[in-house]
Amino acid sequence: MRIISGTHKSIRITAPNNLPVRPTTDFAKESIFNILNNDYYFDEIKVLDLFSGIGSISLEFASRECPDITSVDNHSGCIQFLEQKAKELKMENAISVRNSDVFDFIERSNEKYDVIFCDPPFAMDSIENLPLKIMEKDLLKEDGILIVEHGPKTDLQAFPYFERVRKYGNIRFSIFKK
Repeated sequence: MRIISGTHKSIRITAPNNLPVRPTTDFAKESIFNILNNDYYFDEIKVLDLFSGIGSISLEFASRECPDITSVDNHSGCIQFLEQKAKELKMENAISVRNSDVFDFIERSNEKYDVIFCDPPFAMDSIENLPLKIMEKDLLKEDGILIVEHGPKTDLQAFPYFERVRKYGNIRFSIFKK
């Protein structure tokens, strides 16, 4: 995996083998960031990265000069890796790492975000609860976007605020807007 664009373009990020991660492919990540690039100035937005794992998405936002990124994961090894990588790349001021269950974080949060990116385990039973909980808690700013990464067997099109789905191989991004 590598950082696609920005100040740290082409830097490789290699996760230790003992971490339970499935990083977003470079092709899929580049495609979703091209979509975001049309609607946002990265240096002006606030981002929430849920199920952040090793932080591939958070690091990409930080490389593109995003000043306010909150990364949430409940695996301590992933949290330590992302904190170390952010410090190594001098991104620790942009990325705030939280060790928390994502659903607990959503319940406790009072913040509003321009972009919320969710990359839950594809086998997670309650994946459809993510868009519902996020919208119920009103975590998106008025013109905000929610992106849920999932596998081909998951269909979120029937949920409120669904806008479209993008397909990249076995990766799907369901996109929701207020």
